[in-house]
Amino acid sequence: MAVMCCLLWGSAFPAVKAGYALLHVAKTDTAAQMLFAGWRFLAAGVILLVLAGLSRKPLVPPRDQAPKVLALGIVQTTVQYVFFYIGLAHATGVKSSIMNSTGAFFGVILAHFLYANDRLTPRKALGCLLGFLGVLAVNLGGPSGFGGLDFEFTLLGEGFVVIAAFVLAAASIWGKTISQKMDAMVMTGWQLAIGGAALLGIGFAFGGRLEGFDIRSLALLAYMAGLSAAAFALWSLLMKHNPVGMLAVFNFLIPVFGVLLSALFLHEPVLAWKNAAALALVCAGIFLVTRAGRKKAA
Repeated sequence: MAVMCCLLWGSAFPAVKAGYALLHVAKTDTAAQMLFAGWRFLAAGVILLVLAGLSRKPLVPPRDQAPKVLALGIVQTTVQYVFFYIGLAHATGVKSSIMNSTGAFFGVILAHFLYANDRLTPRKALGCLLGFLGVLAVNLGGPSGFGGLDFEFTLLGEGFVVIAAFVLAAASIWGKTISQKMDAMVMTGWQLAIGGAALLGIGFAFGGRLEGFDIRSLALLAYMAGLSAAAFALWSLLMKHNPVGMLAVFNFLIPVFGVLLSALFLHEPVLAWKNAAALALVCAGIFLVTRAGRKKAA
């Protein structure tokens, strides 16, 4: 289930870039980007709430949890995707997918301070270091990757993607505590719907417009709503029943899927040495952190 979530999230990178092209969204048109994200997540939330209703789950959150679900929707969906969508518009799908892998590091580190049984061991620390070096490697400047220390990094691009990754890691841990007192699907449905509605409000407030709706763009939007509903619902369920640190390392798979799918659909360079080096370092980090967890469990 965790691998499936990462595959779906990895496919979002080329899908968002393709959506921008189909709907004529310029990378400087932040308002239109917020509309695009808003329709995606509002639709995803409605899908989950309809499915929960058909399953006869109680759709109204407990009174003491309702304010938390509202805040979770604003933070995990609205705030995170304000940063994510702007960042993705200013960076390639390949680079964004690898920068987003920093969310796995944040998850492991936050778990160390929040859970006594999920401490950061030397092996985990080395794995995080290798992953961070992978993030740096993909930013080496120059068209062939031999740009010395001239890093290609912008706050509006890669910087915002990293901020979005941190917000998601922190909000996911918060969602884990909320899901202990209510159904994970219902929580996720409301969280996505609330966050999506807020994104729509931002987009409309700043004069955003989406043009070029046709069968292709609507199908893409439907796919993105579906992948969001499935991935976030499954992940919330996994977070409810499993240690944060164990699940966080699976996020390293997202850049692997993101790089491959971006190269396939967006014709972005995947064989450049810096991308290969970055993926090798990230995969080594996955191995070390996962192996540490298995040895502890044994």
